[in-house]
Amino acid sequence: MAAIYSGIYLKLKSAKTSWEDKLKLAHFAWISHQCVLPNKEQVLLDWVSHALVSYYNKKAELEDEVVEKLWAYLDNVIHSRRLQNLLKSGKTISLSFSVAQVINERLSEACSQKTQQNIGTVLSCSSGILSTPSLSIIYTAKCELLVNLLSKLSKLACQQLASDDTVGSQVFSVLQLTFSQYLLIQRQQTNPNRVFGQVTSHLLQPCLLLRHLLTVRSWTQADDNHVHQHLSREIRNQVETLLQAGLFQPELFSSYKEELLPEQELQEKKKGALKSLLLPVNTVQTKLDSGFCEPALHGAVVAGAVSLLYKLFLDSYCKAENHLVCFHMLSRLFGCLRLSGLQQGVREDTLSPADWSTELLALEQLLNLVLSSDIYNVASDRIRHKEIQFGFYRKIAQMLLSHSQASIPAWFRCLKLLMSLNHLIVEPDLDDLVASAWIDAKVSELRTKKPQEALINTMFQTYSKLRQFPRLFEEVLTVICQPAADELRLPVFSAGLTAKLHECLLELPPNQILDILSLFVEKCQTLIIPAVEGSAGMALKLLSVSSVLHAFLFNMRSLDDVTPSPVVLRTQSLLAKMQKGIIRPLMELLQAPRREEEKSDLWLRKASDSALLLVYTWVEVDTLFGVSCSKYVSPAAEIAGVVTASAARHGGISAFFPGVEEQCWERAVELANSFASTSKYCLELLTLQKMKMMSMQTKADLQALQHAAAFILESGRFSRSRGESEPWDGDISTISDLTYPTAHWHLIISNLTIMLPYISLKDVEYLANVLLETLVLAKAQEAEADLEPSISIGKISLGLMHSSFLPEMKVLHCAFLTSLIHQFAGVLPSGARDSVDLPLQQLSACNIPWHEEILAPCRPADPLEVPSGNKLLKDELSLSWKTLEKVAQCIVLLAKNCCPVILKESQLESCLGLLEIASLLKLDSLLPSDSTRCFLVLLSLLANTRASVSCSRLILLKFLSTCFHLLRCLQAGRNANSIFKVFHASDVLEAVMTSQLTASKFFTDVLTVPVWAQYLQEFQAFLENFLQMIIERRQSVRLNLEKFMSFLVGCKPDVGAAKSKGWKIWNPAAEQLLLVAFTTLCHVVTLYLQQLPEKKLQSADVLSALLEPVVLQMVRTVEHGLQSNTQNQPLPVAFIPSVTTLLKADLSHAVKKGWQKEPSGFLEQPRIKLYQKFYSQILRELPFAGDNLQFLQPALQFLTVFCSVPELYPGKETAVTVVFAIKKLLTGTAITTQVIQSMEMELTEVLVQLLGNCSAEEFYTIMRLVLQGLEMRNVWQQKAKEVLSAVTLTKLLLSCPLSGDKEKAFWFASPQIITALAMQTKEACQDQSLISIVVVPILETVAALLRQGEGVLLNPHHVALAFSILLTVPLDHLKTEDYHGVFLGVHEVLFSIVQCHPKVLLKAAPSFLNSFHRLVVSVMHEGRQKGDRVYVEWQSVCSYKITIGRDVYGNTDEFEVILKCAHLVERMYTHIAAEMEDFTVFSAFIVAQYVTELQKVTLHPAVKKHLTEGIYHILDLCIERDIKFLNGSLPAGVREVFKDLYNDYNHYHKAKKQGEEKYTA
Repeated sequence: MAAIYSGIYLKLKSAKTSWEDKLKLAHFAWISHQCVLPNKEQVLLDWVSHALVSYYNKKAELEDEVVEKLWAYLDNVIHSRRLQNLLKSGKTISLSFSVAQVINERLSEACSQKTQQNIGTVLSCSSGILSTPSLSIIYTAKCELLVNLLSKLSKLACQQLASDDTVGSQVFSVLQLTFSQYLLIQRQQTNPNRVFGQVTSHLLQPCLLLRHLLTVRSWTQADDNHVHQHLSREIRNQVETLLQAGLFQPELFSSYKEELLPEQELQEKKKGALKSLLLPVNTVQTKLDSGFCEPALHGAVVAGAVSLLYKLFLDSYCKAENHLVCFHMLSRLFGCLRLSGLQQGVREDTLSPADWSTELLALEQLLNLVLSSDIYNVASDRIRHKEIQFGFYRKIAQMLLSHSQASIPAWFRCLKLLMSLNHLIVEPDLDDLVASAWIDAKVSELRTKKPQEALINTMFQTYSKLRQFPRLFEEVLTVICQPAADELRLPVFSAGLTAKLHECLLELPPNQILDILSLFVEKCQTLIIPAVEGSAGMALKLLSVSSVLHAFLFNMRSLDDVTPSPVVLRTQSLLAKMQKGIIRPLMELLQAPRREEEKSDLWLRKASDSALLLVYTWVEVDTLFGVSCSKYVSPAAEIAGVVTASAARHGGISAFFPGVEEQCWERAVELANSFASTSKYCLELLTLQKMKMMSMQTKADLQALQHAAAFILESGRFSRSRGESEPWDGDISTISDLTYPTAHWHLIISNLTIMLPYISLKDVEYLANVLLETLVLAKAQEAEADLEPSISIGKISLGLMHSSFLPEMKVLHCAFLTSLIHQFAGVLPSGARDSVDLPLQQLSACNIPWHEEILAPCRPADPLEVPSGNKLLKDELSLSWKTLEKVAQCIVLLAKNCCPVILKESQLESCLGLLEIASLLKLDSLLPSDSTRCFLVLLSLLANTRASVSCSRLILLKFLSTCFHLLRCLQAGRNANSIFKVFHASDVLEAVMTSQLTASKFFTDVLTVPVWAQYLQEFQAFLENFLQMIIERRQSVRLNLEKFMSFLVGCKPDVGAAKSKGWKIWNPAAEQLLLVAFTTLCHVVTLYLQQLPEKKLQSADVLSALLEPVVLQMVRTVEHGLQSNTQNQPLPVAFIPSVTTLLKADLSHAVKKGWQKEPSGFLEQPRIKLYQKFYSQILRELPFAGDNLQFLQPALQFLTVFCSVPELYPGKETAVTVVFAIKKLLTGTAITTQVIQSMEMELTEVLVQLLGNCSAEEFYTIMRLVLQGLEMRNVWQQKAKEVLSAVTLTKLLLSCPLSGDKEKAFWFASPQIITALAMQTKEACQDQSLISIVVVPILETVAALLRQGEGVLLNPHHVALAFSILLTVPLDHLKTEDYHGVFLGVHEVLFSIVQCHPKVLLKAAPSFLNSFHRLVVSVMHEGRQKGDRVYVEWQSVCSYKITIGRDVYGNTDEFEVILKCAHLVERMYTHIAAEMEDFTVFSAFIVAQYVTELQKVTLHPAVKKHLTEGIYHILDLCIERDIKFLNGSLPAGVREVFKDLYNDYNHYHKAKKQGEEKYTA
């Protein structure tokens, strides 16, 4: 042994031994038990460490390959299990500090060479050292080495992020580990100055660069996902922690204060000499200003760093007494931004748009921090600090406004924040702000529009509250009237701004609004109107002013009978001045004769737009005021005239606006009609207004109304025919050639109910064609639809289709259906299209009066023409029905003769698109003839078309499924029976079956896809509904059913029969279709027979006899299918309902024949074998079905029937076998709580049969299965699905009626179940991924257990265990779905205790209150009010209303969930107050808890409404002593909240309650 020892050691030390041999010897020595060296592990570690240190200290020369092998050897040793075991056993093994220095040097080389090759081993070594406490001491004992390592690793990570190479995980894993080690050491440091020096000298710059690169990196698929998803976020958080702990320790605040407040320094020196002079801010600034990265990155890194450092500074030092220091820190950090240079005269072109965006984002974050931390107190700054802060913000505002950046969203947000700090900051430059941020701003992108609107909204709110709205709009008017840099300005008010203006105008005094309007009218009258002729610039200014007048007059509060008379008189005067001073001169200007080329001048076009916009505005407002205010006298009343024939012909504008010559109106109308713009749209609006006024008269002029409707439709026909259109934002002043078609269509659809009675039939057909054309286009562009809240033609048409108005417009409905059928006919191949005898061609024929059924009742009856009129009507009606009958015969004949039209895939897709449009119609509301037409179209598509061989099977299945679905919708209609006027029912069924069996040869390779199952489901539903219709009609029921049964029996699943029917090859798809037909027929007929009265037993016997061959045929088909089904192949879904139906029929027959007395006497043995084989196959497949509900639901239904007869179980199988299979199913990976909910009803029915027919011993076994699933080892072994299955089975058991020993056994085990559920909850709550899988089902089960256990669970301790579950469940940081599930579950458990266990509740009142209070706190936290959100609502048919609300919720669904939760809290409060009298003593405590939480948040109004209503009921329980107690004991801030709540309670709730009690008997 000594020879081995001395030999190896000497050879390792010897210079004669080659390095290859040394490495082999060292490796052998480490792993071999034969080599026994004293302290072998330490010797070998020292040897390799010494070799590496000698090489890097230039004391030994080694080849690169040897050096790499030495590193690899060191890495293997550090990571070896042998070393880890030795360290765990307590043996001391160490490394020298020089190894840490060598590692750092190697990483430093990699940084300087900018290559990361061959450093993987070094990184692995450092990772092993840092993760092993006894080795990591070489870094932790010498903090400088750890700082150096962290700096080098950060630089390596930065190099990797900045390169185009893929990002690997090794560097970042080691970096994250190093950060963790350093943060531990940093917290243990006692000298804050030393830590500050370390961070600023070595870590600040690389950490800031690293954080920036991690933030801006465009991650790709090739990058390591763990780095992207986890490590990057973790490292960013560690950087922030490091900087906060290193730069902003509490002990350093005095240094910051001395440096930032020089006048304070003198006072401190008087008190005592300074021990040391540290200039922390100057140090940080110097580090930020020095070039520590590439010049291209430097600005962005500094911008991100400034906002981060200021946030960390505020987190550490922001207190009320330190606000001035915080401000000075802000000014110093702002000085690091390039923006600060602009104030000193640096040229603007040094900043690119990208630089501007970065700098403004940083400034925005700084100002946000100032606002949220309340650093700027206006009064304090003015009185104590000589407006030092105001001056600083003022300079920023001047800089922003002198360097307008309207294309950058952050620029608007910065100005908004300055306005929020103090409006006086931007007040001196209000004209520049209005010009650059509003009127002259070229903003087109949605991401920029939102912040712009938010800024202008802030201006509105500010000046509205200050009652200086006229001051703001005085500046607006000044800017509008200034010469514009670009003549084509954007509109003054967008849709969003109009909504905000509306809100402000409702709050403003009417005189201020009239001041603004008078100002605009006067300026327009004196400055713009005289100079508008020939001047495009003036015409554009005129249009801007007109749009402002329109916006104000349309959004101000209307006059009414309570409006003060001076306001009414002033409004009259204003409208008169508008009429005489602006509108009339403009109309006279338009009257002047023009040459053709002059008519296209921009000024004339805009002047025309302004004139007619003002006329329309004036007419609408004048009419409204006249209706709503009796004191109002229209300025037009004195000169009102009658409507002339000419006026009627041109829309009758002169009827509303007298005082202008008729010739002048004609010229204006002619000019407006010459181009598609605002004026043309206004002309249509005026015509529509005329129609409304005429309709209100007792004797309306029908011809004039028809002329007006025709005028509006004709007005936009040319623009529509060009086919070019763009979305419209709803602003009347922005209508152009491209947006006019959208605006015109919007006007027509929005006012169809007014116009339709006066539109000719030809125009109705035109409307229907346009509607269909726009819907087809909308469906094609659906994927490209943007999120902007603009109005498009497609959206308008879809809005009409979804509305409830269209079915009421019978004529349009009928015309649309005709147009749709014509479109279907147009899709057919060219040969079929030319054939007039085909069904679709006949159904879309133009010479058939399809609409007569609708128009006939509306025609006025002339007594002299009644006989001939009636005859004509009958002839026309009979013509349409004769055509329908002819088409029906044609469809049946073509189906029988197998003469289909072959459709290509593109034609099939077109048909599918048209079917989707047809599904938008309310098919159940069609008139008899239309319902029949629609049925014939769908039947023709099913029976008379066939897909080409190359067509996609999935598209074909979807096409057929859609046809069947729409047929079902028609069958649900009130006129569904009208098809029997043209058809024999059996002909329809035969045509459908023949066509589907023929088509089935295409589907042999798609029988396992979900689309096939959906197709079968739709096919089955159609058959069932149609057979039900035959029975309910009670006409020729037996004949039709007999014919259909005979047809089905003739379709045998063998080759001979197939050939006889014309099918070349029989296939499994046809087999499944036949089974569906058999099953449906048996099911419907059986139900019919059961409902027949005794008098008709003879016909029942006949039908039963007819059913027998059907059943036998079904049995043969099932057997054939099962034989052809291979052992490992899953059962076809269509087979399961068939076998279930067979089994039901056999069992019902057996019961009638007394089978229960002699089990083997009736059911044939082969049939029993069939059912048992089927049962065994289902049990085999059940655990592997996953989430396939199309299999699971029918399979469970079969098991329900099968298990109802225990004698059918094969061999020694029992109910336990089935429960075990269900348990295995519930533990499947694809099973979720949603899947369980979907099949809960079927599972319950199976268990009811199982438990009802099983023995007591079998039930005990089932209970043991359940309890095994609730054992703790399942959750410890990550078998969450085992727990879920046991919890689900427990819940299902509670839904089953138990009696006798079974009931006793269950409730005997219930304490064990509750205890297990409590322990499972405690474990599951530690892993958030188990919340939805385990916790929510447990809560539901506990609630059910407590409800069912009323009067049974007598031990209060067992009920009280539920509270431990509720107090364990987390209610924060959850996804919306999880949050709702947990909240509802907790509430239901509490409610179950309240309702079913009141005695336990009184003893455990603190636990109940704590559990319920957690719900209240949670809903307050989730329902707090924060942030801005814009959302769009549909109004009426398709009009838009844009609303901006303060809201934190990302979407409407999330908000709905929170509202539901708030409603549940209200419900519980109400229940406590109404039912629980003994809880009166706790009422003051409940209120105190509520107001304490309320003081911490600002609730969303809708959430607050629910909670307030609830707490009012608790306040009803409080007596005077409680109120005094609350007023006296609550803290100051909370007391104010309580006083407000109590005042509202007295004012609203108590008064209402007393009023109700007064009238209560």
